[in-house]
Amino acid sequence: MNFRNFRIPYPIDDRYARKVAYFSMEFAVHQPLKIYSGGLGFLSGSHLRSAYELRQNMIGIGILWKYGYYDQSRNQDQTLQVSWMEKNYAFLEDTGIKFQIPIHESPVWVKVYYLNPETFKSAPLFLLSTDVPENDYVSQTITHRLYDANIATKVAQFILLGVGGAKLLDEMGYHPEVYHLNEAHGISAAFYLYRKFGNIEEVRKRLVFTTHTPEEAGNEKHDIFLCYKMSYFCGLSLDETRQLTGIHDDQFNHSLVALRFARLANGVSKLHGEVSRAMWSKYEGVCEIISITNAQNYRYWADKQLYKSMEEGNDAAWDDRKKYLKKRAFEIVADQTGKVFDPNVFTIVWARRFAGYKRADLLTRDIERFNRLTSDTKYPIQIIWAGKPYPMDYPSINDFNHLVHLSKGYKNVAVVIGYELALSKRLKQGADCWLNNPRVPREASGTSGMTAAMNGAVNFSTEDGWIPEFVNQGNNGFVVPPGDYANMHTQEQDQYDLNKLYEILQNQILPLYYDNHETWRQVAKNGMRDVRFQFDSNRMADEYYKLMYK
Repeated sequence: MNFRNFRIPYPIDDRYARKVAYFSMEFAVHQPLKIYSGGLGFLSGSHLRSAYELRQNMIGIGILWKYGYYDQSRNQDQTLQVSWMEKNYAFLEDTGIKFQIPIHESPVWVKVYYLNPETFKSAPLFLLSTDVPENDYVSQTITHRLYDANIATKVAQFILLGVGGAKLLDEMGYHPEVYHLNEAHGISAAFYLYRKFGNIEEVRKRLVFTTHTPEEAGNEKHDIFLCYKMSYFCGLSLDETRQLTGIHDDQFNHSLVALRFARLANGVSKLHGEVSRAMWSKYEGVCEIISITNAQNYRYWADKQLYKSMEEGNDAAWDDRKKYLKKRAFEIVADQTGKVFDPNVFTIVWARRFAGYKRADLLTRDIERFNRLTSDTKYPIQIIWAGKPYPMDYPSINDFNHLVHLSKGYKNVAVVIGYELALSKRLKQGADCWLNNPRVPREASGTSGMTAAMNGAVNFSTEDGWIPEFVNQGNNGFVVPPGDYANMHTQEQDQYDLNKLYEILQNQILPLYYDNHETWRQVAKNGMRDVRFQFDSNRMADEYYKLMYK
């Protein structure tokens, strides 16, 4: 295949004819390709799958991480161990494309790999690597670890994605009408395009931006002098950069610059759109922020047999299938922890990235209530935790380890490791209840509950992210009624949510599951039905073309 004059290798649907390049630091396309850390990757992976299904004129631009995010393993006492294993991918094609970009005022070689659409049924994906013998060791390490903790390495990664990705498109003769940045990691592309077109309006015409971060402190900022020294601004002087970006202090705010350079931006749920508009309104020159709610790919994630038995109205088959899925998931739990869970027992799963605001340990903060809950013989319960903390986020690793130590005292509480696509799917299939309790409004979208619902798990969540658009209390899921959060300090908010979680769990959810299973099954089915069309990424990919790329 000739990558120097690249054309998408399948017929394009006329509705989606505009050429789009989609830049993302991570893509969770399929389990064997471990170049993702969490929700951002799960989202972009589903987006590429839907672009393929809908025959959209889109390609993905990402980075080939030699050691991935990290491999989650255990220390002797079962606590979290971070290990780095080299990944080798025989299914990626070498494009033969190699070029140089300046990083830290030195030329760095970039080699390009290709994921063929037919390999995993996704839109064409191009992955950049600096791990080549022509580079010195420091330059090689740019593509070793996703979200490297070293600040200079991280800035180099951002340059590689943005400048490297934009230059790759020129090398391939693929001239997109739209450059879509999934998060601000790739905003250095705008400086490359500015040098190319010599005009910020020409850049703005082509650039759109998706923000995923609902609080200002969470947006990436780096020392502007470091960025300048690292060649981030493609040869512009600091004065020119300040004039162009409107940044006059010493912190280069990637998201703010993306919002000033893009013609249109979007939040990833209706609530997140509102939060983002309020958050950025105090800055001048920011583009319009709409919202396109995240979604996940139905074809990849959903258990088709559960859907078939639901559509046929065969409740016995539905129950059988769900029990089988639980049993299969519990084999992983038994293998890892030596605990044999019962598929007839109500099972709660909390599984996602460990981060402080997601409050993995919330249920355990009132240990007396937790002990009563886990020892109740009338309404028995099983709880599974899983997820990957950022390898340098020690408070979150501490939360993980605390839950590991706590779980040793209970036969029906387990913490499992290895939270990637395959385990994620198994745990969603094994859950009766998918627990999600972030501090409102800290969760931009939080898509794990969508794929849980596609596997017959009932969502139980605080009212954040996508949940207000989905949950109809008691009908297709359960939600903690929001308190007066604006006037509560953090401890009050946590205590309020904790009390409500226990109230709803013990007074509504458990009695329904055990005493009125017909209705419980119907709630799960309602969730399956409601999530299928509204939160399938085909809807999302279509909306991006209609609302963002037009």
